[in-house]
Parts: sequence; C-alpha cells; structure tokens
Amino acid sequence: MRLLAALLAATSVVLTLCYPLAIWYGQGRVEPRWLALLLVLAAGARLPAMKASAAARWSVAGALLLAALTVMGNGMLPLKLYPVLVNAGLLAAFGYTLSTPVSMVERFARMREPDLPPAAVAYTRTVTKVWCGFFVVNGAIALGTALWASQEVWSLYNGVISYGLMGVLFAAEFLVRLRFKRLHHG
Repeated sequence: MRLLAALLAATSVVLTLCYPLAIWYGQGRVEPRWLALLLVLAAGARLPAMKASAAARWSVAGALLLAALTVMGNGMLPLKLYPVLVNAGLLAAFGYTLSTPVSMVERFARMREPDLPPAAVAYTRTVTKVWCGFFVVNGAIALGTALWASQEVWSLYNGVISYGLMGVLFAAEFLVRLRFKRLHHG
C-alpha cells in the first residue's frame, strides 16, 4: 500500500511539472476537453493524500472543477488556470501553518533535525512566510499569463520560468540556512 501511495505521489508531481508543456504541445493538436484528462489524472494521483490534508481535498476538487469546465466549454482557459490552483493550494497549506505552533518549513526541518533550537524555529517560520510570498507572486503571474498572455508565454512561464524561480529560491534559502547555522551553532 505504501508503494502505491508513493507511486501515485510521484505521478502527481510528474504530471504537475509536465502539465504546462503538455498543454502547450496539445493546443491545436488535441481538443481541450481531451486535454482535461490530464487534470483528472493529476487529481486521481492525489486521492491517497486526501485523507491527510484538507488542502489536498480542495486541490482535487479544484482540478476536477477545472476539468469539468473544460469539458463543458471545450476551452483552454480552465486548463491554463491549473498552475494558479497549484499555487493557491500551496499558499493555503503553508499559510495555514502560520496560524499553528509549527510552521510548514519547521515540519520539514524536524524530519532531519527533531530538536530545533528556538532561533531555528523562528527562522523556519520566516522561511514559511517567504514561501507564502512566493506563492502569491507566482500565482498572480500564472493568472496574468492565463488571462492575457499568448499560449507560448503561458507555457514558458508556467513550465520553465516558475520552476527556475522556485529553484533559485530553494538555492538562496539553502545558502542563507548554511550561514544561519554557522552563526547560531558556532
């Protein structure tokens, strides 16, 4: 059962990563209602996570709604809104933890280092806020490209640039974390 859950989680990640490129490639070659199957597959791959997370349930419901709108109208816009949904879901998941004692990044950090000092807890809360800001900006740009940009610009931003920006943020946070550890752990 664990293997199936891991396989579905990996499938969900791959579908999400490849989604903008598949939509770009499929436009003009495949009717949007058939491309909506990608959303259904992405939602189906998230089903095991639904028990554990309200954010996963909303994400699945949102993906299925976008797929239904695509099938009914046979238009591209609902398909192009999926990256907006992904950013909104991540913002909700990360943002919610800021109202709890343990932030999202602290949860990740405690997987590797269960006994975090208070300074590290404060640092992880700040990093969670930074990621929330990223999801707001990235989601807004994804929305702008869905509504007003060409299909090529939408695909370039949502399929390449946004992942590059995410990688830059990961790398920058890693370097800041190394410096933080050096300063706070001698």
